[in-house]
Amino acid sequence: MVGALTPKTQTESLYLALWCGDQMNGKVVRRPVEFHAMEFVEFIKTPKVDSVVLHRPFYPAIEGTLCLTGHHLILSSRKTNTEELWLLHSNIDAIEKKFSGSMGQLTIKCKNFMIIQLDINGMEECLNIASSIEMLSNLESVTLTYPFFYRPMADVLEDGWQAFLPETEFARMNTDDWRLSFVNKNFQVCPTYPQAVVVPKNIDDDCIMQAAAFRQGGRFPVLSYLHAANGTVILRSGQPLPGPNGKRCKEDESLLNSTLGIGKRGYIIDTRSYNSAVNSRSKDFYLILFPPGGGFETEAHYPQWRRVHKPLDRFSSLQESLTKLMEACNKNTNSMDKWLGHLGASSWLSNVKEVLTTACLVAQCVDRENSSVLVHGSEGLDATLQITSLAQIILNPDCRTVRGFEALVEREWVQSGHPFASRCAKSAYAGSKHKHTGPVFLLFLDCVGQILQQYQCSFEFNEKFLILLFENSYASQFGTFLCNNEHDRQALKLSTKTQSLWTYVNRPKILETYINPLYQPNSTVIWPSVAPQSLMLWCGLYLRWDMDKTVNDSTDAEIRKIQQNDKRLKIKAMQLRKQLAELQKEALEKGLIGE
Repeated sequence: MVGALTPKTQTESLYLALWCGDQMNGKVVRRPVEFHAMEFVEFIKTPKVDSVVLHRPFYPAIEGTLCLTGHHLILSSRKTNTEELWLLHSNIDAIEKKFSGSMGQLTIKCKNFMIIQLDINGMEECLNIASSIEMLSNLESVTLTYPFFYRPMADVLEDGWQAFLPETEFARMNTDDWRLSFVNKNFQVCPTYPQAVVVPKNIDDDCIMQAAAFRQGGRFPVLSYLHAANGTVILRSGQPLPGPNGKRCKEDESLLNSTLGIGKRGYIIDTRSYNSAVNSRSKDFYLILFPPGGGFETEAHYPQWRRVHKPLDRFSSLQESLTKLMEACNKNTNSMDKWLGHLGASSWLSNVKEVLTTACLVAQCVDRENSSVLVHGSEGLDATLQITSLAQIILNPDCRTVRGFEALVEREWVQSGHPFASRCAKSAYAGSKHKHTGPVFLLFLDCVGQILQQYQCSFEFNEKFLILLFENSYASQFGTFLCNNEHDRQALKLSTKTQSLWTYVNRPKILETYINPLYQPNSTVIWPSVAPQSLMLWCGLYLRWDMDKTVNDSTDAEIRKIQQNDKRLKIKAMQLRKQLAELQKEALEKGLIGE
């Protein structure tokens, strides 16, 4: 079976849930009936088909009834040990049709890399099902997606929408040199920033507004991380806009220089190549993508800053890389040379290496050279966030805890304007026709997984937690990763109309699944190896539908069992020591033993 789940988890499982009834004391817990809302009636031509056969790799075929609802594809078996498939339409990346006589065959490729095959009797029924799935998996209105209809049955112990507010996170910093500014109230300065941002205390809002006008998309330099050990900082922003005439902005220069101590120098890590940065200054060249002409910080105007170019692939190149990676993973070959050739041709691990190398460079500047760092590329929405986030994983032990990592994702990705709706609209199987898609967040999670593998005892969360975030970023019943920025989320009132992923995952019973049993708090900076031989394909994600996961699950269960037994024995030892001390005291009072 795939995903034998507890009753509570069954009702809230993501995407795929297949289970046996006899695993729950002989009872099958079914989801509540999902009625067809009027909005979806026109999309569902054939709501139910009998005698549909489901095929999956390494599992026996299952015959049952296929039903379509507004948000799910459901297949229910008629066997004694009832099996069910629940698949969110929004998780479907591509669908392929094939016919042989009156028999239709649908191959469904999902955003979480799962591939299933459905055999359907009747060409008309098969075409109707395929047409409905294609329409329901590509709904134009975000308000028609499942998070707006999902109603959890469990009580809300904590509102995830309120868990990591900028005000709360800033209060934890405990600094006198920085302040929380509301210059972006109502998103009037930068539509992709949150309304509250952390800026230098001695820079007023008027200066910030001038600097914002000089930065791509209004993304002026803001605080990403304050290193407690030496007070140095990591900043992020969009590129400056000097244009072809070399325009300057003294307010922007003042803002950046105010983050440096007296006599200190800083580094600007530009995630573009030098040639790309130079070409962006050409107005004719740059108007194609980002008017009114970009550029970089010149040494003449920013003498306290040293610029370093670390070119990283843009989201469009990453999309092509992921497509090739999954093609390699799905190829059936017994040749090691061919497998390694396909893997190398995808360049995915090369992208992992380059991103990790750049993050280590930023961390080294901050921790070892006592220098502050500004990170930006063009827009500051993709590679910039990868680097600032990974640098914090390396530097800050709090970011390696469950709560700290959630705060990091919320602060550096969700609130900072990574366009999840655009980047995660399609995954590896949809091809390159969607020009705004790209696995930027997935590449970040892969890099975190690489560090986790090298420092397995330094992370409170496990690989399953990273996979959970990956899945929810592409298709989810929660509203956390909907939309492209905070402005859009507030316009749709997501915090009142949908539930946060953090509300769900932070429930104690759910959180147990994602805790690393080997975790030992490590307060030091950790330095991952970026040597090619140190980096591995993330088999637990890219190959997980072709692997037996019970081995890892049983290993984790055994580790937890040993830890619980160890804890029990320690408590027993403490009780025995206490009893021994009391008996010694009593014997001493009665003169049975000498002092």
